[in-house]
Amino acid sequence: MKGDFNMLEITVCVGSSCHLKGAYDVIKRFQRLIPEYGLKDKVELKAGFCLGKCTEAVTVKVGNEYFTSLTPDEVENVLKAVKKKVLERSNIK
Repeated sequence: MKGDFNMLEITVCVGSSCHLKGAYDVIKRFQRLIPEYGLKDKVELKAGFCLGKCTEAVTVKVGNEYFTSLTPDEVENVLKAVKKKVLERSNIK
């Protein structure tokens, strides 16, 4: 469903600072948990270069919202917020 305008984008920064602070571990955690949260067809996980918050690495952008200083252990909290946002979107339609 790539390119579906109803999908919520999750972009994990993989720029230098984020890379050094574990961006790829954060991505792996998202990849593992997205299906568990029933979000596989609702979100699109992407990697992106520099989200402009290098001093607060690892940075993740969900829609227009930023999550900073993220560790793999905190991904689950982000996905809880994402699931809530996805449910709100589906109730609006």
